[in-house]
Amino acid sequence: MKQTFLIAFLFLSLSSFAQDISNQFSVGDKAPSFAAKDQNGKVIKSKQILKEKELILVFYRGQWCPYCNRHLMHLEENIEKFTQAGAQLVAISPELPSEIDKTLEKTKSSYPILFDKDSKIMKKFGVDFVLDKKTQKRYKKYGVDLEKANGNSSQTLPVPATYVIGKDGKIKYMHFDPKYSNRSTAEEILKHL
Repeated sequence: MKQTFLIAFLFLSLSSFAQDISNQFSVGDKAPSFAAKDQNGKVIKSKQILKEKELILVFYRGQWCPYCNRHLMHLEENIEKFTQAGAQLVAISPELPSEIDKTLEKTKSSYPILFDKDSKIMKKFGVDFVLDKKTQKRYKKYGVDLEKANGNSSQTLPVPATYVIGKDGKIKYMHFDPKYSNRSTAEEILKHL
């Protein structure tokens, strides 16, 4: 089992490619509002958060992605700094709640992680893309079954993007890079809170 995971990790690490996708938002644009259930079944609404705090929104691909897990752990390590700066961190994934539970086990995340049913929030933010057939086959070969993990056959994943949204609902900072190994850092986020 460990050997299979190591092979899958190496495959996923070495096959970091850029998707042909571009961001539809810019800093200063009004961010779309959203609502979805978190890991505890509580409905989280962006408009409600923005009444009191700024919002750090992170899209991640799934618990099977080592880059995502490292990124979420890095953000967890800085959660107190985000809170002190007046912000709420929220992560969003296309994965089913049972898979989000695996993310929580791996990352020890204390912030809300939302299940984006049918990729509705990803589509609002324009971070969604359909994984090409060749990569789908490779992922499945290494035990990454997106149909099972996401509960649908769409093969849709998010670009691992980060947005800082001010109380006025406008985007203050964003990190949008189709090369999924490139992620935002807590330091970058904190500069914009």
